[in-house]
Amino acid sequence: MPPITAITNVRVFDGQKVNDPSTVIIDGDLIATNDPDKVPSTTINAEGSILSPGLIDCHIHLHGADDLARMAEFGVTTALDMATWPPELLTSLRNNKGVTDIRGCGIAATAPRSAHSNIPTLPREALVSNPSEAKRFVADRISEGADYIKIIADVPGPTQETLNALVENAHQSKKLVIAHAVSLVATQMSQDAGVDFITHAPLNGVMSEESIQQMIHDRRISIPTLTMMKGVSESRNLNFDNARKTVAALHLAGVPVLAGTDSNMAPGVPANISHGVSLHEELELLVGCGLSATEVLRAATSLPAKYFGMHDRGVIQPGYRADLILAKEDPTQDIKATRFIQRVLANNGLEKTMNSKIAKYP
Repeated sequence: MPPITAITNVRVFDGQKVNDPSTVIIDGDLIATNDPDKVPSTTINAEGSILSPGLIDCHIHLHGADDLARMAEFGVTTALDMATWPPELLTSLRNNKGVTDIRGCGIAATAPRSAHSNIPTLPREALVSNPSEAKRFVADRISEGADYIKIIADVPGPTQETLNALVENAHQSKKLVIAHAVSLVATQMSQDAGVDFITHAPLNGVMSEESIQQMIHDRRISIPTLTMMKGVSESRNLNFDNARKTVAALHLAGVPVLAGTDSNMAPGVPANISHGVSLHEELELLVGCGLSATEVLRAATSLPAKYFGMHDRGVIQPGYRADLILAKEDPTQDIKATRFIQRVLANNGLEKTMNSKIAKYP
């Protein structure tokens, strides 16, 4: 029989508000109904603390098992990897108990002579020169177990025809497509190709109303990675305010905005972002763009689960994964409360206890 845990005197964030104290039952690795016939083997008195779904970081890059452990310590119980190689490494990091659960794309598609083609160790298979190679690229990623397809829109980079072919082939295989786009031109190319998500926000200008309306019409999702855009703007003397204004306009118009950091420790990239702790900064930056604290919590819990088709997590309901964080203060009142984590239950119910403030960003 799996262990049964009762978290008593806990105030649950239900996606809209924090409720009055109640009891949450965890049966094995799932949230269960409050059945009087189920006798808990362990009881945790939350003393009025706030229980939220585990956080989801919608843009990370993995380098080893230590990344999974570090993210879990900071309440990130699910992460979406946006390029890790070789395939054997990504496979080895899947389905590990007690740490962050991941999804991944393998490698991302770029083109010869693009900025990304200069990244050290980038596999030759990432370089896509034409629509014919695009078809093979998508098929190869799917055969390696990719959960979705990642493409890099840039100038120089894949042509519009190649981007179109990458998206078309991915959609034919029922795979979502995420586009890296850090400029206004790349963002428009991504939209014209029909991608599902655009990750990053432009630093060279603010998205036009026409482009934002295209996002809405096509039901496209934004993952702005403000933490990374801030780092890039500082390292390259670019205007971070363009990214901030774009996100504010997207949110005001009703475009779904998800939380992602682009955390990585890769050589040859504009900024290295620490895993785990950076998501808390991302949440605060999103609040600075006009999202409410409650909206930001959804951007890091229920909305990523919804839009990436992870229907077993992101909310606290019976039958869902017991990926949970317990915080002393109410994050719907002040998003910085997510930095004061007391307990984390991540991936198959292994409890990690945090007794210290995690407010400092290295």
